[in-house]
Amino acid sequence: MNDKILIVEDEPRVVRLVSEVLGAAGYQLIVASNAKQVMELVAIEQPNLVLLDIMLPDDLDGYQICQRLREFSSVPIIMLTAKALDADKLRGFDAGADDYLTKPFNAKELLARVKAVLRRSQHPETITTSPLVCGELKINLAQHTVMMRGQSIELTRTEFALLRELALNANRVVLHQDLLTKVWGPEYRDDIDYLRAYIRYLRRKLEANPANPRYILTCAGVGYQFVCPEEDEKKSSN
Repeated sequence: MNDKILIVEDEPRVVRLVSEVLGAAGYQLIVASNAKQVMELVAIEQPNLVLLDIMLPDDLDGYQICQRLREFSSVPIIMLTAKALDADKLRGFDAGADDYLTKPFNAKELLARVKAVLRRSQHPETITTSPLVCGELKINLAQHTVMMRGQSIELTRTEFALLRELALNANRVVLHQDLLTKVWGPEYRDDIDYLRAYIRYLRRKLEANPANPRYILTCAGVGYQFVCPEEDEKKSSN
């Protein structure tokens, strides 16, 4: 059965564009234009992906709808936005979005993002490695949980995938293109600004001082390095 995509958009022109592109690619499509419809359709239709516009003529905007969906569903969400500022993108990640697409977008970009997010959600990498403990940070790669000083840190699916890739290569520099390809897919390998935005937000959740990071270091012009001194790096079966 073809994947089912819920389009949440109140502008008919955008709905037509998205429907034409995704319909031609063989996806099943359903459309909602307000928060009430979104909640009902996600619960009843159980779509494989939600394309969620941020600006809606409703009591709730896209950020709030995303937060509500995350209370009962892990469906992948791509936010559609005319706002290109990092602060707006980070707010979307915080709400639980898996990706964002800035308007105006072309058909090729839309289709590539949809395919990449569906691929990540349907074929997650299985990790059986024991938890990695580095200082006050504990990453359980099998259970997809993160603890800092004994407190649980909530990460989105994509944030965890990025942290996992860095942690599995502890004390080694991982190139921008390799991170983008491994975590998001080959369609993203040149989108370095996208990676920087995710790194910035990941630091805000993990680092005591994001401006002076302890765990995730920048190697200017090259990539990023997850730093864990050998004396701190240990495995635990807990």
